[in-house]
Amino acid sequence: MAKLELRGVSKSYGKTVAVANIDLTVEDNEFFCIFGPPSTGKSTILRLFLGLETPDSGDVCIGGEVVNGRLPAERDLAMVFQNLALFPHMTAGENLAFPLVERKTPKAERERRVNEVADKLHIGPLLNKIPAHLSGGERQRVAIGRALVRDSNALLMDEPISALDARLREEMRVELKRLQREMHRTLVYVTHDQEEAMSVADRLCIIRDGGIAQIGTPQEIYNTPNSRYVAEVIGAPPMNFISGAIGEGGAFSADGLDLALTFKANGAPGPGEVGVRPEDIAIEREATGDHVVAATIYEVEPLGGFTVVALSVGDSVLRAQITGQPQYTLGEPVHLSLALDKCHLFAGADGARLATGATG
Repeated sequence: MAKLELRGVSKSYGKTVAVANIDLTVEDNEFFCIFGPPSTGKSTILRLFLGLETPDSGDVCIGGEVVNGRLPAERDLAMVFQNLALFPHMTAGENLAFPLVERKTPKAERERRVNEVADKLHIGPLLNKIPAHLSGGERQRVAIGRALVRDSNALLMDEPISALDARLREEMRVELKRLQREMHRTLVYVTHDQEEAMSVADRLCIIRDGGIAQIGTPQEIYNTPNSRYVAEVIGAPPMNFISGAIGEGGAFSADGLDLALTFKANGAPGPGEVGVRPEDIAIEREATGDHVVAATIYEVEPLGGFTVVALSVGDSVLRAQITGQPQYTLGEPVHLSLALDKCHLFAGADGARLATGATG
């Protein structure tokens, strides 16, 4: 187990900047997730930790020591790749034991560690099967076991379950979290799936164009995103954005809507946006109270335990997430109200969050 750090690290490939002067710390025994769209630098960060890439500037540290000049084998990090990379001619047990064979670990110790990891992953009955005779989920467990059996400083995973179907991904997320806690490993997990990132991480790092957009717990990032970008990429259905203008004293007026809010925000007047998550919009058939906006039902998506309702509001379409299975008719006139304490105000060229919580 070890703390992993990048200190002012940059990495470019020709004119393409993959990682831009980032500072990143993964604490010992932490499940740390790196999330972002494809081609934003996530995998490059793992390769820098592993020693497969050398930083153009800055330091890579493991356990407090700078390891820029160390070979990958000297860093003692285990890796699970997206394509699993199991040896097809070896049984599951032989695949698990391979890193220990390479290290010339005594046979009795190899067998003990393989059986211990197999028990943790519930793959004991599969040890005599070759990968071609295993399901996708079973092959995934073998690949993870091969990394775990090494007892390395940390375990790195690059989109390890993206090829599995939805049900298997849900099962593997639960298993990975359980394993990380039981085996007390530092685990760095890369994904472009925000549901995966939110469900497994102790802390979450949002990457944007090779830089860090925000680091925090999943709850912190979901409830207090520091920019429009973060608010947009975390959450399903995604956050709604209402364009308008910010006046003196944090007053916000929406474009083309009868909606006026006031935020405790400092800054020059100008264009801005209010962000509100779908679950923070309520739908009423009759207008009650203040700050209610007229709308019409645009589309209804029943999803079992909850329903996503698209609402036509002026020239915009907003989505509300309603518990249960309410019945609406397309084109039906309704009214919506926002949970004012959960509205966010964004402005500026970088879409920074200026405030959370509004009054009418």
